[in-house]
Amino acid sequence: MTRLFAAIAAISTAVALPVFAQGADDAVSTAPPEVPYQKVSELVKLPDFLPGIGQLFVDPASLPAGPFVAYDHDGRLVSTIYMIPIKDMNADTSFDNLAAPGGDVDHVDIYFNAGHPGVAEPHEHIVLWHIPAADEASVAE
Repeated sequence: MTRLFAAIAAISTAVALPVFAQGADDAVSTAPPEVPYQKVSELVKLPDFLPGIGQLFVDPASLPAGPFVAYDHDGRLVSTIYMIPIKDMNADTSFDNLAAPGGDVDHVDIYFNAGHPGVAEPHEHIVLWHIPAADEASVAE
């Protein structure tokens, strides 16, 4: 468990440093994003809109980790999400220069997911929020 917390801390540091200075990539600024991104619900059996996350798009070549880009009901980009398998999170692995195609990052959430269609194995969601925490309600339902 200590190793997991060390890996999460390392990822948080890797995420926080490079992404804060980036501006939003026009290709992903509103839904639907440009090619090569595709709607996740058309690639795997998932709903079109996931409460707490939003509508997801991903470049299939980047699976399973992503980055995924998430949008609210109005097509506004809200977050960039990485889904890192637990087996890949160890003291010998680092995640440097994670891209945030959505631009500036307001805050980061990291949480466990036991698996779902598309990323079946247990993994961590690393959510780079591009909106303030108070605006997360736009993807709550």
